[in-house]
Amino acid sequence: MITGTTKLLGVIGHPVEHSLSPVMHNAAIAQLGLDYIYLPFPIKPENLEVAIAGLAAIDVVGFSVTIPHKQAIIPLLAEISPIAQAIGAVNTVTRHNNQWVGTNTDIEGFISPLQTTYQQDWSQKTAVILGNGGAARAVVAGCYQLGFAEIHVIGRNPQRLKEFQHSWESSPIADNLQVHPWDNLAKLIPEANLLVNTTPIGMYPHVDESPVSVEEMANLQTGAIAYDLIYIPQPTKFLQYAQQQGAIAIDGLEMLVQQGVAALKIWLQRETLPVDVMRQALRQHLGLENRG
Repeated sequence: MITGTTKLLGVIGHPVEHSLSPVMHNAAIAQLGLDYIYLPFPIKPENLEVAIAGLAAIDVVGFSVTIPHKQAIIPLLAEISPIAQAIGAVNTVTRHNNQWVGTNTDIEGFISPLQTTYQQDWSQKTAVILGNGGAARAVVAGCYQLGFAEIHVIGRNPQRLKEFQHSWESSPIADNLQVHPWDNLAKLIPEANLLVNTTPIGMYPHVDESPVSVEEMANLQTGAIAYDLIYIPQPTKFLQYAQQQGAIAIDGLEMLVQQGVAALKIWLQRETLPVDVMRQALRQHLGLENRG
């Protein structure tokens, strides 16, 4: 029942109608029996500033931020967390003392399955990250937070790679970070304890594509972790190739769930949430509930 007292949460983006956030957040809200609703708000880039003021005017409690607003929103916020500052992107905004405060829960989403399932000392380990876009920034920061000795980023565009490296120069992360052209991929794969795909290659409907060929993947260490931020299809070709080499596979669905859990904790100011209900709602929505 939505009434005049129902509190509002949402996600802003353009386009936003395909967002899966309402599915998992409303499932959690219903399970907790709270008088909240989580809505998708389609906002064009040119309307961002007026929309943010409008969300404040109608007393929205908080909202998620997706493409293309993750960076553009920063100047419109009163404050952003150090973590969001390091990544240079905001994905979660909350109302605090009548002001908008931004943070980034993508790091938490990324590292959560690594911490819970594979509790180990990462300080002697090497991470190899494919892609150098916004998602790669959160992954780099997450790998640094976990304590990886070496973080290698591989990209196709030399100019963007250079900018990517330059953007970390004033951060302690710079000491652990190296960037490489795509040609270095074959050389780096044997060194990877964690291999992460942050590119859209292999995402539905291009389900037969992989950023790494089956021949290149043959050099991945047995027992390495292959992590694909894509969650449709399950598993991606990238993860199929990795599993053939005896690698541990993690798909992007858990990152989506965990970054959502971290955001909902901030908005609802509760430590315990029905994570299983959120995960199950997504799996059902995506037609995965009868699969492993």
